[in-house]
Amino acid sequence: MLLAPMLAAAMAAGPVCRIDDKRTDELSGLVATADGYVVVNDGADEASHRKIFYLRKDCSVRRTVSFPSRPRDTEDLQLGPDGTLWVADIGDNGSKRETIGLWKVAPGSSKPRLYRMAYPDGAHDAEALLIAPDGTPIVVTKSPGAAGLYTPDGALRSGATTPLRKAGDVSVPITTTANPYGFAGRLLVTGAASSPDGSRVVLRTYADAFEYDVSGGKVVEALVSGTPRTIPLPDEPQGESVAYTTDGTALLTVSEGSKPSLIGYPLPSQPEPAPSPSPSRTQPVLAEKAAVDESSRLPLVLFLLAGTGLVLAAAVALVRRRRPGSGRTGE
Repeated sequence: MLLAPMLAAAMAAGPVCRIDDKRTDELSGLVATADGYVVVNDGADEASHRKIFYLRKDCSVRRTVSFPSRPRDTEDLQLGPDGTLWVADIGDNGSKRETIGLWKVAPGSSKPRLYRMAYPDGAHDAEALLIAPDGTPIVVTKSPGAAGLYTPDGALRSGATTPLRKAGDVSVPITTTANPYGFAGRLLVTGAASSPDGSRVVLRTYADAFEYDVSGGKVVEALVSGTPRTIPLPDEPQGESVAYTTDGTALLTVSEGSKPSLIGYPLPSQPEPAPSPSPSRTQPVLAEKAAVDESSRLPLVLFLLAGTGLVLAAAVALVRRRRPGSGRTGE
């Protein structure tokens, strides 16, 4: 029972290794494997950068896999329960794409296969993908405030476009963690990951990671109604990726930029749930006082929300202008 906390403690927070390869300067997707890591750039202009990079444990490049046709904007990586590697070609800074894509690489294969999908409500920018325990892909949009959750409405078919359906929305908690994009950087989901045993998932922003418990394989339900644990990821240059270690005791991240470092964050031990308070005669009085306090704060909350909406719209526009261009060409 003590093994997981001991393994987490064995990894100190900080750099694990440096990816010293000039082709990996726009990394946006990351997964950990038994013998190393897999990474992918987002919409790279150079053909040598538009590959899937398999790394050793010291972060040196072991091999690469090329796409059979040019991807648009590859933003995330996930490993399915059966070992399939999923490459999320879902980025769309201008929100103009008619379809998005998932590239699947079967275990032992070096030939990615493309599956196209289409949103039911117009184009969305997205940078995060999750794979449910039953193999269902879940696309998480990069929408400020409430990110959309989309799943295929039917089986994926190569050579065809599968419609997506909206399965829900998720809003991450607001923090004060320092990051290059300030307030907006704390609200935009830029990556996601599933724990090796499927019992947890994590969403990340430019500032933090948020870990949710998953019961019965119901990932969407966990994101929509769960209360996450917050893991600060402060001051990463442009953090867009997140992955679990293969033992599930820590998170790994990597930023865009030249010669980026793979960074590890040990996960805290999960606290025991607090016992329910015993009924007492003072509880009705306390509840009535709390209701009065809430009603007196309502006008202030509404005012703050209105102001926040205006500030957030301007901040998100600034983030997109500062982010390197991607997805300018067709598949």
